[in-house]
Amino acid sequence: MLRVTIVGCGKIADQHVHAIRRIPDCGIVAVCDQEPLMAQQLAERFKIPGVFSNAQEMLKAVLPDVVHITTPPQSHYTLAKGCLEAGSHVYLEKPFTVTSQEAESLIELAEHKNIKITAGHNLQFTLEMLEMRRLMREGLVGGEPAHLESYFSYDLGDPTYAKGLLQDQNHWVRKLPGGLLHNIISHGVAKLAEFLDDDIPDIVAIAGQSPRLKSLDDEQILDELRVLLRDKTGRTGSFCFSTQLKGLNQLRLYGPEGSIVVDHISGTVVRNKYRPCKSYLTYFVPPLRAAREHLRNARINVTNFIRQRLHQDSGMKELIDRFYHSIRSGSPPPIPYREIILTARIMDEIFVQIYGGQRPQGRENTKETKRNVTAFDLPLSVVGHQP
Repeated sequence: MLRVTIVGCGKIADQHVHAIRRIPDCGIVAVCDQEPLMAQQLAERFKIPGVFSNAQEMLKAVLPDVVHITTPPQSHYTLAKGCLEAGSHVYLEKPFTVTSQEAESLIELAEHKNIKITAGHNLQFTLEMLEMRRLMREGLVGGEPAHLESYFSYDLGDPTYAKGLLQDQNHWVRKLPGGLLHNIISHGVAKLAEFLDDDIPDIVAIAGQSPRLKSLDDEQILDELRVLLRDKTGRTGSFCFSTQLKGLNQLRLYGPEGSIVVDHISGTVVRNKYRPCKSYLTYFVPPLRAAREHLRNARINVTNFIRQRLHQDSGMKELIDRFYHSIRSGSPPPIPYREIILTARIMDEIFVQIYGGQRPQGRENTKETKRNVTAFDLPLSVVGHQP
């Protein structure tokens, strides 16, 4: 049985506990938080035996096989490094690290010690993303995608997180190089990194504030981001993050023979195979095909619900399960290391462009900027997701 521990006992830790407990042959043996009360409360809620306030003490006392790190990103590198050096495999919540240099260092250490590490990109492993990869393997779009679009919306009205961020000038999110964006956008960027080449000579990023944020006179936080990318093969991608566009969380892939739209909000995959119609049929047949696609998705979701496969955190459970399987079997980790590093590099460049490489100190640093750059001169091997 895999002995699992969790470092960081905030809200996200509860999701990890629920997901881990749906996976066979593993058990949570201890939790740790620098605030002892947080660790004690989590342990009591889920009847976990070990409670610690120091990660190094926990590693020595428990000798865990796997450590889940769910702390703020600024502590990810130090904590993960300590766990790897102690011989524990590491599940590191998003964003993986604060910089790409830290990401590369951790992955190099993990490979040197023959230990596995993964990033908490759980949206990569939802049922709809698994279905998308199956369709791509079957060639539905006619080969590799020529263009990708990733959309991610966020509700600043969420009382459990956003209001605290807006009201607390010392909130840890404000201290990240990319602020609010830094803590969220890796989910959307990782979807692009799966299909983009490592060499991306063109990135253009613009950022600004939504009308609501402007009305609050908070000059530090940027909550609107648009990014265009083109890799050395000519494949293009775009990423949109917004607090204005409600209920939008999608990945769209376009190829020479069709397209796929993955919608995380509804848990659906819409297929669009290019099939031309004659004359006036072009006004009737495509809408009927689209209606059939939505009915198909409704039927699939009902079936998954009846079979108890449809969970709010199904992606997290799937990712953790695959990560544990890779540990037991010695197979590659579920997220290739090249994708983790590429995601971090893209984020680095975005923040350099929109913040000038510095934390914003006033309105003059939050103006929208746009710049073409040559990026990512470090080669990486290309390894796709495991089916």
